[in-house]
Formats: sequence, C-alpha cells, structure tokens
Amino acid sequence: MSDTLTLDVFGRRVEVNGEHATVCFSGVVPPTAGLWLGVEWDNPERGKHDGSHEGTVYFKCRHTTGGSFIRPNKVNFGVDFLTAVKNRYVLEDGPEEDRKEQIIIGKKLVETVGFDSIIKQQSQLSKLQEVSLRNCAVNGAGGKGGIAETCPNIRKLDLSRNLLSSWDEVILIADQLKHLDVLNLSENKLQFPSGVPSLTGTFSAMKVLVLNRTGITWAEVLQCAPGWPALEELYLESNNIFISERPTDVLQMLKLLDLSGNQLIDENQLFLIAYLPRLEQLILSNTGISSIHFPDAGIGCKTSMFPSLQYLVVNDNQISQWSFINELDKLQSLHSLSCIRNPLTEVNKDAQTVRQLIIARIGQLKTLNKCEIPVEERRGAELDYRKAFGNEWKKAGGHQDPDKNRPNEEFLAAHPRFQLLCLKFGAPEDGELKTQQPFMLKNQLLKLKIKCANQLDQKVIEKQLPDSMTIQKVKGLLSRLLKVPVSELLLSYESPKMPGREIELGNDQQTLQFYSVENGDCLLVRW
Repeated sequence: MSDTLTLDVFGRRVEVNGEHATVCFSGVVPPTAGLWLGVEWDNPERGKHDGSHEGTVYFKCRHTTGGSFIRPNKVNFGVDFLTAVKNRYVLEDGPEEDRKEQIIIGKKLVETVGFDSIIKQQSQLSKLQEVSLRNCAVNGAGGKGGIAETCPNIRKLDLSRNLLSSWDEVILIADQLKHLDVLNLSENKLQFPSGVPSLTGTFSAMKVLVLNRTGITWAEVLQCAPGWPALEELYLESNNIFISERPTDVLQMLKLLDLSGNQLIDENQLFLIAYLPRLEQLILSNTGISSIHFPDAGIGCKTSMFPSLQYLVVNDNQISQWSFINELDKLQSLHSLSCIRNPLTEVNKDAQTVRQLIIARIGQLKTLNKCEIPVEERRGAELDYRKAFGNEWKKAGGHQDPDKNRPNEEFLAAHPRFQLLCLKFGAPEDGELKTQQPFMLKNQLLKLKIKCANQLDQKVIEKQLPDSMTIQKVKGLLSRLLKVPVSELLLSYESPKMPGREIELGNDQQTLQFYSVENGDCLLVRW
C-alpha cells in the first residue's frame, strides 16, 4: 500500500511480518515527513511505546509497549474471502497453450484461453463443504453475492487468526452460506454491535461457534445469541469473560459451553448459567475456580441446577478441598469428570489413591479423567473408602447397630456418601478398622482359597498372598502349581460379603488390593 493512503483505515486489522495489530491512527508524525500508521499490537511486547511521540499523544494503548508507528507500505491489509479461497483451493492447470479453444460468437471465430479452466475452478469451489482459511489474512466478504455464487455449499468454515475487524463483516460472509453449521472465528479481534442486531436468519443453521480469544464479553454474547437459535456448542476460551447476566430465552439449545481460560469466573457466576436446560458439557479448565456449593440441595440430595450436565472439566484450577468433589455428587446427571492438575490431586498425593477417593465420593460417575470406571474398580474404591474412614465414623457417633447409628453433622458434611455405603455393603466391622502396620509383610498377607472352577475333582488350595501381588504374578504362581501355561489362565474371585457375585480379575498389571480382595475370599481359576 502506498504512502498516500486514502482509505478509512481506523479500526482495521493488519498484519506485519506475521504479527497482528489494529490501526488506531493515520497521519503525519512531526518532525518526519509522510504518512504513518499508528498500530496497537496484539502482542504488547512487539511495540515500542504507548501511542505517544515526543510528548504528543497520537493514540492510546492498553500496554505501555503496545504501540508502534509504521509506514503504510509495510502493512498487509489482507484479502477478501473469495481471493483467499481461490489461493488455497484452486488447482493449477497446465500451460496456457494447452488450454486454447476456438468458439463461434455470431459469425466470428474467436480464440479463447482458459475457458475450461474457469469452469473447472468454479466446479471445484462449488463442491467445497469444509474450508479452512486459518491465517490467510481474510479481511471481509468482498463483492456482494460473490461467495453465494462461487462456493455456496460450505458447511464448516475455519476463519481463525485472520484480519476480520467486526461482527458485521462476519455477517456479510455468513449471510451467503445458507448451509453453514460450524464456524471458527478464534483470534480475530472483533468489534461487536452496540445495538441489538437484526435477526436476518444468517446463523439459523449454525450448531457450532468458536469465539476463543476474540475479546467478546458476556453481554455481547447474549446480545448476539438471538441470532443463533440452533446453536449447540459455544467456545469462549480466554476472553476475560465475567458472567453478569442470566441467559433468558437464548442459548436454550446449547449442549456444550467452553469457558476455559477465563480467570474471572467463580461459582456465583456459574449459578447464572445453571438452568440452561440442555447443557450437557461444561469446560472450566484454567478459570481459577476453587469452590462450588449448591445451596438448594442438602446432604444426600440432588440439586436442580445443571439438570442435564453429564460431562464436567475442571482441570488446572485451584481446587484443594474434598468438599468440592462432594458437591459434584449432587449433580443429577453427571457421568464424566476431568479433574487433573489441581492442588487436591497434585500435592503429596498418590494418584491412584486420589482416583479411588473421587470415585467413592461421586456415586454416578462412569468416567474419570477420560478413563472408564469398571464395576470392580468402583466396588473396590467404595469398600476401601468405607474402611479408611470407619474409625472417624465411629468416633463421630456411627454404630453397627442401625438404631444407634447417628454420626454427627460434621462427619456427614465431610463424608456425605458414607451412610449410603454402609447400607450398600454393611457397616464396617471392628476387625476391618484395626490400624494396619503397612511396612510389615505379615500385616499385608491375605489368606485365600484357590478353587479350580472347571476342574471339580481338583482340591481347594489355601494360600497366603501379599495384597500388593499383581494378577500377573498370581497367575505365574498358579501356573507352576497347576502345570498350566500362564496365557491360558483366567482369574476371578468370590467374596462372602457379596454372595452369588463373581468379580473378574482382568487386568494383569493391577494388584489384589486394587480389586479389594480380602481375607477369606476365594480365587476362581479357569483354563
């Protein structure tokens, strides 16, 4: 672009050597001659000043080193949508000599060059359904109707990290794509409308909208949301969002909401979105959240909030108290939880122990940190939890006699599922609650019966095995005793506490303790 800039450039998004910025000033900067553009960089470390020069303020920046003055011919203002599509998706043909044709127009014989090529290009573009123009310097829609004529069948469109400067430009593009259902606008610093946008049906089919790092506010989300009546997934990562208002008659079809990286989010703000009727997935990674409490639900009850929430992600936060996990058991539909890299799970904690405690505290959980929870793992976790806190339960007023079993409120608040586990497995007996001496082998040996389930003439064997012994090593021992190859052995066990039920020992790398095998249990061997 020449130094004699005549376009209205204020607010335009530009690219300079791979860095993006917004034009905040255009004019002369004495004592130098010629035209300068004042830009505020997306990366404030890229600049040199705050928009002032020799005491004169030409524009203002959010950071003291966010601004620079640049000559217009050093700046890339980008290209329109169709130019970017053709640059990326149109295939090159052979030499022009190979593409010459003769056609008759009236009575004249006219030689054409590239006529077939144009038809081929149009055919290629009209078939496009998924288009990625990430980082292609797209600045707008271009000529009116051009997109609808050239590539009307686009369904999934990635326009992330481009030079779009306003929501109005996005509308001009999307209005020509009637089948558009997935749109990614991440890393475009967009200006959103100050008034209520007109509902033209532009986004009537859109189901997925990605607005990560666009600078959008919650008020702007709610302002634009009437134009997204079918929206099912909304991604708002890293926008410094503060939820200030409850969605009313908008976002009612939303199934997934990603608020990751918004450090201003707290539990009170979450209550404002707690009644979105179809919300199934909520992603709150790296928001700094540390507590949650559902005031409408007491101990052992379910909350009316987040009625459809099945999948919750709270990774990389400040969760340090078990009360947070206890509260999640109140969510009536929660099946999957991801809760890694929190103080509760990281500081001086054994990962497997923490996993077992979370499983025991959230009764309906089926997947934890993307790992499925098998039936036998849940049973083991709940039995271990019942034993681990049994002494505390007794001191708080717990008793094996149901008529005398009255633990105090403090214990019930700290362990809201304990009473339910007593009903499920029976109250813990005194023998189970004796303090173990973990470093003495005799205190870790299990006296087990070993029965060959499909060899009725084989005698029942009794063995003492350490609870830390892996299933693989148990198989090795049995292979030597029974003269059967390890690869042919299948193990399970029965417990007097669970009559009529057989638990498979399917993971060779896990220990007997993992499966909650106890004194007096019977190992069943098949081959």
